[in-house]
Amino acid sequence: MKAIVKTQKFLIIVIIINIAVLIHYPQIGKQSLIFTSKNLINFLFMLTPIFVCIGLLDIWIEKEVMIKIMGDKSGIRGVLISFMLGTLTAVPLYALLPVAGILLKKESKISNVLIFICSSSSIRIPLLLFEVSSMGWKFTVTRFIVNVFVVIAIAFTIEKILTKEDKKKILYNVNAL
Repeated sequence: MKAIVKTQKFLIIVIIINIAVLIHYPQIGKQSLIFTSKNLINFLFMLTPIFVCIGLLDIWIEKEVMIKIMGDKSGIRGVLISFMLGTLTAVPLYALLPVAGILLKKESKISNVLIFICSSSSIRIPLLLFEVSSMGWKFTVTRFIVNVFVVIAIAFTIEKILTKEDKKKILYNVNAL
């Protein structure tokens, strides 16, 4: 019981606050519960297909194939694949973290996983299309080029900073999930 309370502390606090608001301010409490339930349903509908795809990725793609495609010796091909996978996504960032976990579990290079996450959050194609319509081509192309270099610089800098022990800890924690 203590373990559940410790790990779910934030959820318990939110539930207590919602109940208190519902008791003291019923109208606001009802709106809060409606808002929370809509977001929870949206969250579950978003994550369900992603977890199905992650399960298929885990089963269908052999570890050796993933190591060859995005592993330590993948070189520029691994960087390009990571970048392309990241730019093609159109899901929230929290949905990409389980994908990153599977990539790490399959022994993808940490810099490639970071390129995937960073490009997913800042250079994705749907974002670029929106940006072109509101900011124009010049701004979008300039930001795209700068972001490509920044994403690659961040990924390789973090890869260099991490020690072998740090990398082992990351992989151990991913495999423990």
